[in-house]
Amino acid sequence: MTTMTAERLHDLFDEHQDKEVLAWPGVCHDCNCDVKVTATPQPDGIYINGGSVFEPETGRFVLKCDTCYSRDPVLRNYQSCEVYSRVVGYLRPVGQWNDAKSAEFKDRKTFDTSIHS
Repeated sequence: MTTMTAERLHDLFDEHQDKEVLAWPGVCHDCNCDVKVTATPQPDGIYINGGSVFEPETGRFVLKCDTCYSRDPVLRNYQSCEVYSRVVGYLRPVGQWNDAKSAEFKDRKTFDTSIHS
């Protein structure tokens, strides 16, 4: 597991064009201290301040403070959740699907019953 890529940061800035700075407030994964990581676009690149951001799953961010990141830049003691879904008539872990089924899963829409009651 690695820190967030520059390409992903550019994608996030494209998604949030109204923001000049992206911020991730929270606690450090290693020492549980309060941390606020910011990303600011500059003419010569994107500057990260306050620590590091990991994105093991889309939409969920894990933070490390500068001190813990300099000690160990790898995200350890993190357990991802295995997701099961129905494919071709039976349940299978999504992580074991082939590329075509994975793309199909990403295109699925969930039905929100709270807005249709």
